[in-house]
Amino acid sequence: MTREKVRNAFNETMIAELRGAFEKLGADPGVRAIVLAARGPAFCAGADLDWMRRMSTFSPEENRRDARSLADMLRTIHECPKPTIARVHGDAYAGGMGLVAACDMAFAAIGAGFCLSETKLG
Repeated sequence: MTREKVRNAFNETMIAELRGAFEKLGADPGVRAIVLAARGPAFCAGADLDWMRRMSTFSPEENRRDARSLADMLRTIHECPKPTIARVHGDAYAGGMGLVAACDMAFAAIGAGFCLSETKLG
């Protein structure tokens, strides 16, 4: 992941790119395993706040379509026919933990942080 300025937070573009990458690499006979890694200070801060602000104006159907896209991306990683490995450094927050959980294995650097911050909102 290469959205360092937003701590690799995902938006609709990154969701589509991750799904496409795992589909393509999962089908490639030359690929033996897939490592999900990130650039910058964080693995993934979850959802991009600007994307979430835009979503607040979506219709119910647009919100369902957006949620389906995220779920499909996570399912694609989870069901990938190749072994998937999350290489975690820095923070893996909220949806970033979802990315880690969708992988078969995870390796975390010393000092990596994990948080389901959305559970504090209920």
